[in-house]
Amino acid sequence: MIILTLTVKQVARLGLVATMAWLPLQPALLARDLPTGAGSQALFSAKQNDTVNYQDYVLGAGDKVSVKFFNVPEYNGEVQVLVDGTLNLPLVGKVKVEDLSLEKARDRLTTAYAPYLKNPGIDLNITAPRPLSVGVSGEVRRPGSYAITPNTSAYAVTPGSTGSTGWPSLINALQLAGGITERANIKAIQIQRRGPDNRVTTLSLDLSQLIQSGDTSQNVSLRDRDAIYIPAANNLTPTELTQLSAVNFSPNTIRINVVGEVQKPGMVEVPPNTPLAQAIMAAGGFNQSRANTTTVDLIRLNADGSVSPRVVSLDIDQGINEATNPVLRNNDLVVVGRSGTATFTDSFGGIFGALSTILNPLYLINNLIR
Repeated sequence: MIILTLTVKQVARLGLVATMAWLPLQPALLARDLPTGAGSQALFSAKQNDTVNYQDYVLGAGDKVSVKFFNVPEYNGEVQVLVDGTLNLPLVGKVKVEDLSLEKARDRLTTAYAPYLKNPGIDLNITAPRPLSVGVSGEVRRPGSYAITPNTSAYAVTPGSTGSTGWPSLINALQLAGGITERANIKAIQIQRRGPDNRVTTLSLDLSQLIQSGDTSQNVSLRDRDAIYIPAANNLTPTELTQLSAVNFSPNTIRINVVGEVQKPGMVEVPPNTPLAQAIMAAGGFNQSRANTTTVDLIRLNADGSVSPRVVSLDIDQGINEATNPVLRNNDLVVVGRSGTATFTDSFGGIFGALSTILNPLYLINNLIR
């Protein structure tokens, strides 16, 4: 008869490898005496990225995470959060992690493994986040819900990691929504965010700080179910309008229809916040022999479907000015009317044409009689 003498550590390893089919699973046999204290807690806590704050990330179906067990590499691996919000793990089976932060999910895994591992040390990292669904409303070209697929190659978090460039940002969402409108107040952007345990917090952001001083902290990384709102600005200075038209989250062009007495009537594409005089120049400029160069009709289609017509006393020598050279918006209609001389000439020509229609037959009859 052969008697095997095994240490507790050897038995535990055999049990973990072979699931101990030949021996009833006993928590005492699998207990691991792991280091305790502040240093151990730091070693096994969910990793926090310096650039992307993983503490506020909420786990959900589709997330891929790396689970590592201290001194038990047999169970290390990458698992995906299932549609029911659980992780399917060795020994313990399914563990619910949906709507939990990484830290709370790690604590829940620690509790689940407590009957089998003494002081279980578990390292939990995100390796590939799920696609994000964010809502964008307010002063953007195309409000709505957008799905953003992160750059999955940029998310693996390792010790000493200094950050990731793969997380979609606020500006990414604004670009997907077609860019901001001419009336956007980028100083008071709000994001409503669902954090761990479904707590809702509101972030207040000022992208003008990014434009003026390069403060990239205003361009926050997004999270699933973020709701972004861009309010309207009451009064923007010409300088602010010029700055907005140049940023990369503003559309490249807007469409303006210019009709009437211009050289090339029709639709023109111009940069955002283009003044009226510049749009007329984009249409070839005035037809100098016929155009009324002092007043122009500006017809604006509002977001609610209403129409706002106005007459602008144009002064092409001035810069942006709401009274004499206003900033145009997408789909504005500019009508350049006829000058007084052109109106008189057209009217006289019409009368002369009508008389010619009457007199020409009489002239022919008179010639025949002779």
